[in-house]
Amino acid sequence: MEWSIQDVARTAGTTSRTLRHYDDIGLLTPARIGSNGYRYYDQESMVRLQRILLLRELGLSLPVIAEVLSRQTDTESALRTHVGWLRDEQSRLDRQIGSIERTLTAMQHEGALTMETMFDGFDHTEYREEVERRWGADAYASSATWWESKTEAEQAEWQQALRSLNQDWIDLAASGADPHAAEAQALAARHVAWLSAVPGTPATDPASRRAYVTGLAAMYVADPRFAANYGGEAGAVFVRAALERYAETRL
Repeated sequence: MEWSIQDVARTAGTTSRTLRHYDDIGLLTPARIGSNGYRYYDQESMVRLQRILLLRELGLSLPVIAEVLSRQTDTESALRTHVGWLRDEQSRLDRQIGSIERTLTAMQHEGALTMETMFDGFDHTEYREEVERRWGADAYASSATWWESKTEAEQAEWQQALRSLNQDWIDLAASGADPHAAEAQALAARHVAWLSAVPGTPATDPASRRAYVTGLAAMYVADPRFAANYGGEAGAVFVRAALERYAETRL
C-alpha cells in the first residue's frame, strides 16, 4: 500500500510542506514520486515518520533526529524502547491526575488531605536509591535539603538552566564539533560548574571530582535515561568525550 502526501499529512497531523522539507533534508524520502510530481509513501516510510514525530515530541532537533535514526537501525527495538518510556510517563501522569482529583474531592467535602495522596506521582526522588548506593545517604540528604530550601522561582530557574545546558550539548553535538575543541571544553567547564553547585555530591570535593565527572560521563552513555537528555546515545557519546577530556586536562 502507499499513500499520497496529502493523505499522510492529514492522518499524521502535519503538513505537506513539512513532509517536503523532511524529503529535502534527507530525513524522510517518499517511496516514489509520481508522474504528476506528487510524493507517495509506503509502510516503511510511514514507520519512519512515526519515529520522527515521536522524537520531535521529545524536543529533539531535526539534525539530532537524523543522527538517532542513522544509529538506531533496529526499528522494532527502538519503538519498543519508546513504548516503554511512554507507558512509564502515562503511569506517572495517571497518578498525578488521581492525586489532584483526590485533593479536589477533599477540598469540596472538607475532608482530610494526606501527604501520601496529595503527592502521588510527583516523584522528584526517582534517583534516590541510585545516588545513595553510589555516593552515600549523606550525599542524597544534603542535595535534597538544598533543593527543598529553594523557592519555587529558584527551582524553576535552576531547571531552566539545566534544560539550556542540555540543549547546548545537543546542538553542539549535532553541529559535528570536536569534543576536544575549545567550544566543547567550555561547555564541559560549565557542566562541571553546574555539578559542583549541588551540595553533598563528590563534585564539591576536589579530591574526588575527577573520578565523579568521568563516572557520570560513562553513565550518560550507559543509561538510556541519561542519554535521552542529550538527544540519545550519539549525543551522550559526544558529552562523554568532552567531559573525559576536560577531567583529564583540568581536574
